[in-house]
Amino acid sequence: MHAWLCSNPVGVDALTWTELPTPQPGAGEVLLKIHAASLNFPDLLIVQNKYQIKPALPFVPGAEYAGVVEAVGQGVSHLKIGQAVACLSGTGGFATHTLAPAALCMPLPPDFAAVDAAAFIMTYATSHHALLDRAQLKAGETVLVLGASGGVGTSAIQIAKACGATVIAAASSADKCALCISIGADASINYSSENLREAVKAMTKGKGPDVIYDPVGGDYAEPAFRSIAWRGRYLVIGFAAGPIPSLPLNLALLKGASIVGVFMGDFAKREARANAAMMGELAQWYSQGKIKPVIDRTMPMAELKAAFAHMGSRGVKGKLVMVN
Repeated sequence: MHAWLCSNPVGVDALTWTELPTPQPGAGEVLLKIHAASLNFPDLLIVQNKYQIKPALPFVPGAEYAGVVEAVGQGVSHLKIGQAVACLSGTGGFATHTLAPAALCMPLPPDFAAVDAAAFIMTYATSHHALLDRAQLKAGETVLVLGASGGVGTSAIQIAKACGATVIAAASSADKCALCISIGADASINYSSENLREAVKAMTKGKGPDVIYDPVGGDYAEPAFRSIAWRGRYLVIGFAAGPIPSLPLNLALLKGASIVGVFMGDFAKREARANAAMMGELAQWYSQGKIKPVIDRTMPMAELKAAFAHMGSRGVKGKLVMVN
C-alpha cells in the first residue's frame, strides 16, 4: 500500500508519498481499500499541528473516505468483505488502504457513488446536527449561511431547504453566489461587494434570520450576529477565516438570542444512537435526491499537495475529492 505520511507536522510540504506494509485489522477494525477521500479544512490544520486533535507521529492524514472492505477483524459482524462503506475516522484517508474502526463505518446503499460518499459524512452530519438538533430549525424560518459555497455551506443550504426553510446564502464572489442559488438558496449576498448586515436587513424586511450558520468566523461574525432575529440561534461551526471572533454578549441579551456550539465529532461519540439515526435519515435523503454533495473536482491521490494548494486559494466550490 501507499500513503501520504506525516512525520513532522509543519505543513503540507512535509508530507511524503510512502510505501508501507499493508496492515491486518485488529479487533473491531476493518481493512479498507480506499476509492476516494475528500479534503476538509481540519485536514490542513492537522498537518500544521493546529488542530485540537493531535495524532501520534507518524500518521496518515485524511479524515473522511469511502472504499470497500477487504478484511475484517475479530468481533466485527455488521460488515462483510466486499461491502462498500464510508468512514469519518479523523485520519488514514489519504492512502490506498487504511485500517478503520468498524463502528465508524457507514454501510452504503448500492446507489451511493464513492466520490459522493467520501464527501458526505463530515459536511452533512455537521449541518444536520447543527440545524435540526442544535438550532431546532422549523419550516418557514429563515437561515443565513455564511461561507455558503463551501462543503459545509452547500450541505447546510440543501438540508435547510429540505426542512422547508428560506435560505440566504452569503459567499465571497458572484460565481459562488450563483452556485448557491443553483442548489436551492432563495437569495444570495456577495459579501465582498455588499454590506452583509444591510443586505440581510433588506432581505428579511428588518426581522433578521432566525438561524445563522457560521463556519467562517473572522470579520463577518459580528455583523451577522447584529442582524439576528429575536430568539435567533447563532450556530458556531468553525473558523475557516482564521481568527476566532469575540461576540459582544450584550447583543445576545438584547435579541434574546442563543450562541450555540456545534461539535459533530463529540456528538457522534457521546450520542451514538442519535448519530446513527441521523446518518440513516441522511442516507435516505440522498437516495431520494433531496441532498447531493457538490463536487468541485476530483484529483488523483498522488496529487494531494496540488489539491491542498487549490483549497488554500479559496477557489473551491463544494468539496475536493482525491481518488485512487
